[in-house]
Amino acid sequence: MARSVLCRGVSAFQLSRRIPLLSAPRCYSQSEAEPLTLREQKHGIRRIILNNPKKRNALSLSMLETLRENILADVDGEDLRVIILSAKGPVFSSGHDLKELTSTQGREYHTKVFQTCSEVMTLIQDLPIPVIAMVNGVATAAGCQLVASCDIAIASEKSTFATPGVNVGLFCSTPAVAIGRAVPRKVAMEMLLTGSPISARDALLHGLISKVVPEERLEEETLAIAQRVCQSSRPVVALGKATFHRQMAQGRDAAYATASKVMVDNLALIDGQEGIQAFLEKRKPVWSHKSEKVHD
Repeated sequence: MARSVLCRGVSAFQLSRRIPLLSAPRCYSQSEAEPLTLREQKHGIRRIILNNPKKRNALSLSMLETLRENILADVDGEDLRVIILSAKGPVFSSGHDLKELTSTQGREYHTKVFQTCSEVMTLIQDLPIPVIAMVNGVATAAGCQLVASCDIAIASEKSTFATPGVNVGLFCSTPAVAIGRAVPRKVAMEMLLTGSPISARDALLHGLISKVVPEERLEEETLAIAQRVCQSSRPVVALGKATFHRQMAQGRDAAYATASKVMVDNLALIDGQEGIQAFLEKRKPVWSHKSEKVHD
């Protein structure tokens, strides 16, 4: 996998949502040292791989910052349609690096760690493109939070999920935000209060993940879903994803009002009308992938 020079700038997506920079825009090369994440993109699919198996792909501050950079890189490009998050080694992610959470680091550093983690998790849901977690192993604490924050999650049969912070004296309060919105409340509380892991089958049963497959089929199944997403119009998918998350936070009547307005807005898009015309004419749609409108 190529280790190209990564350029970190400001995208229109960041500006539109007032996403703060972790530091000043810069460029750097990761060719001299093993990078914490690997990134490649082909046919609209960006793959970001957590690449620190010796440390169980812990979400250290550096890992979080690197992950964020790889997510945001050219995020407004029309050729980017979906992101797949995966990991090297038997552990998807063990969560935060506990060595960064000792008193030696201090309150200011601890605050930065959790703020950055929260920003990455909300970024995944705020992105205009879907994010798929491909899990093949253990996902605990903030690693489980990362899975819960993704739009879709595919896991191998051997994967397990847990929030064991309570067992080391640090309750998984921030992972609970994402997990508590993905699984029933009592299931979330049992995970949080006991720290006991759940199997991939139970994670599927409770809604933490989307699908369980044999390990040998994990990549094939994940890519098939990603490729299916790529066949749709980028602005239509972006509008739909944003609306889904917005209406889920609303009451029923407000949600219907929001969704009804968005359906009308969707019809005004070039690709909205192209899809309908293609259906009526019994042909495949030719997407423009532009956010332009054909009428008000």
